[in-house]
Amino acid sequence: MKFKIAFIGAGSLIFTRTLFTDIMSVPEFRDIDIAFTDISEDNLKKVTDLCQRDLEANGIATKIQSTLDRREAFQDARYIINCVRIGGLEGFETDIEIPLKYGVDQCVGDTLCIGGIMYGQRVIAAMLDFCKDIREVAAPGAVMLNYSNPNAMATWACNKYGKVKTIGLCHGEIHGEQQIAEVLGIPRDELDFVCAGINHQTWYISISHHGESMLQKLLPAFEAHETYREEEKVRIDILKRFGYYSTESNGHLSEYVAWYRKRPDEIKDWIDLSRWIHGETGGYLRVTREERRWFENDKPKILPEPPKKYDGSDRGLEHGSY
Repeated sequence: MKFKIAFIGAGSLIFTRTLFTDIMSVPEFRDIDIAFTDISEDNLKKVTDLCQRDLEANGIATKIQSTLDRREAFQDARYIINCVRIGGLEGFETDIEIPLKYGVDQCVGDTLCIGGIMYGQRVIAAMLDFCKDIREVAAPGAVMLNYSNPNAMATWACNKYGKVKTIGLCHGEIHGEQQIAEVLGIPRDELDFVCAGINHQTWYISISHHGESMLQKLLPAFEAHETYREEEKVRIDILKRFGYYSTESNGHLSEYVAWYRKRPDEIKDWIDLSRWIHGETGGYLRVTREERRWFENDKPKILPEPPKKYDGSDRGLEHGSY
């Protein structure tokens, strides 16, 4: 099965290496062509080196094409996986810190509210440029798999105005399925789910076990769970009010239905600080800063770690490879 996949924003270690491991864990994909591109030469080299080492450790002869020229990377590609953050950490800081000065409190700030709007202004303009290059140099009918937020806005723009078939991907619903299986005490592979909505307002509108609906059992199950009743207060409140559980984390959902964060003295009633994703103010910005320092300073510590395995044991549940 011979085709080409290009990664743009490939200097993102976690996203690129995770998705790349998933793809190379599919035996039929062992012979595909791979291109990595980014605007940071240093980050691109670090990620390429690690992924190339993983390939060689698994006995795969593929050589990654690594280039700062995105048109060169896109040339003849059937799939383009987009992982960019336009504006980088500096742009992200303004999305969070300026609104916070005026009382607009965000946990993530990359999809809705002021942060999402400003990030959208940056990323949509750039992605329409990507679309122009894809139309001109990629394989006919090339598909872009988009992981960049604000996902719904960006994917819509690329389909309607960029004229490139674009599919927005997100892992929120995977984590929620695992939670639901846990609170119901039913193995995940025995449950059937239907999700509907747009990123990041997606809902489990049907959950069944051997044909029996589980929707009415969700609220008492979550309220009785010792961990989730503390970590997922917003999601449980929405479930109580509307009857459906959200795919999004407590921190995400608390800013998407923003009255939960409207009054500073009440935010504490809805969030949990054991992990940033449960609602910490500026939590994702803090983690991003820490990850940048880790990436810049700790690459030598990554190299001695065992390479990723492509036998399927390291393949995750991200939708991209599937």
